[in-house]
Amino acid sequence: MSSTIAAAAKRLRVASEQHMPCAPVRDLIGTDDLNAAYDVQSENVARATRAGHVLLGRKIGITSPAVQRQLGVDQPDFGTLLQDMLITEDELPSHRLLQPRIEAEIAFVLGRDLDAPDIDEESVRKAVACMYAGLEIVDSRIRGWDITITDTIADNASCGLFVLGSRTTRLKDVEPAGVAMTMTVNGAIVSRGTGADCLGDPLYALLWLARKAAELGQPLRAGEIVLTGALGPMAPIHAGDVIEAGISGLGTVSTRMPLKEAS
Repeated sequence: MSSTIAAAAKRLRVASEQHMPCAPVRDLIGTDDLNAAYDVQSENVARATRAGHVLLGRKIGITSPAVQRQLGVDQPDFGTLLQDMLITEDELPSHRLLQPRIEAEIAFVLGRDLDAPDIDEESVRKAVACMYAGLEIVDSRIRGWDITITDTIADNASCGLFVLGSRTTRLKDVEPAGVAMTMTVNGAIVSRGTGADCLGDPLYALLWLARKAAELGQPLRAGEIVLTGALGPMAPIHAGDVIEAGISGLGTVSTRMPLKEAS
């Protein structure tokens, strides 16, 4: 591992440990070397797993064409979900968050490995065991969300926390591309979208991830949860906020921020 990869990984790790956002890491790894950014991400994920954290799945980010144009890229990115990122309580642990924003998306649970050399649309469709409505609380360790594509990849694709709805849905019953999503904060609509707003189809997002993960030597495995990307704009959240999203055919999912931020 190069000294620049190690330095970038340490900067992000210290920001998380000290609960203090840091400067971007593009001064260390540049803005074009995506492989270097994934190396930084892998270093911190490896440290987390060595410390006892359990890998639960992956998340796909930058699935919106508008965000891709903003960052000057033509592809999404992905990060790693750890078991302690899945929140099952009604209330979010705000003490673990720095600059949280929230988005609604579809979560797939895989029933098969996706490690064949010729992964195609049919193979990813067959690999989906079930799906859920999900809320992803994205969070950046980088001060003020001052990010380029390499900054967010290095920062584990801005992973924070996530929540899944209680309703299990089979792919044979609902086509992900055709769903409609509405997300509210304190009863006011803050985001709308459809399945087609996620790379044209959340299954296409899964296909991209399966190929990219295999290319990097990190193939998707049966049992993993995959957050497929936002169906609409993300929104900031603050103390006391109550968030709910409804996705047609998949039901609802909700969470809330505590009234008083934990110190």
